[in-house]
Amino acid sequence: MNPIWFIPFIIVAGALQAFGAVMSAQLRLSLTNPWLALTVLFTLNAFFFAGLFAVLPRPLPTMEGISAMPWWAPLAGLTGAVAVFAGLALIDKIGAGPVNGLIIAANLFTSLAIDHFGLMNMPVHALNVWRVIGGVLMAVGIALVFRF
Repeated sequence: MNPIWFIPFIIVAGALQAFGAVMSAQLRLSLTNPWLALTVLFTLNAFFFAGLFAVLPRPLPTMEGISAMPWWAPLAGLTGAVAVFAGLALIDKIGAGPVNGLIIAANLFTSLAIDHFGLMNMPVHALNVWRVIGGVLMAVGIALVFRF
């Protein structure tokens, strides 16, 4: 399949992430306790994906795949939880644009470093002037959103 068809899905995922951060903040305001709000969010996620797995249990992992898995791979959910918590705790204080913009900009800059150095078993995509310009434009855009 041509990877160009992945772009609409990624765009929808990004839009949903912006809505999700606002929804999380509203949940925190309603429940008062941010840890309870996170528990509700991730419990719903766990049940949703456990249900999908029950319906679509294949493929199953192999012992070779499990033994070759980096020790840090299962911690990916915790890294996402930090971003969820940032939105949950801060959107109502500084706005959806700045919070999501900063999260996305930090994601882009970190991703550029991961690509450039081939960190965490990723193929190398060397930093070049166009990638640097893209990062700078992102930072300028976020500064404008924050300022105005």
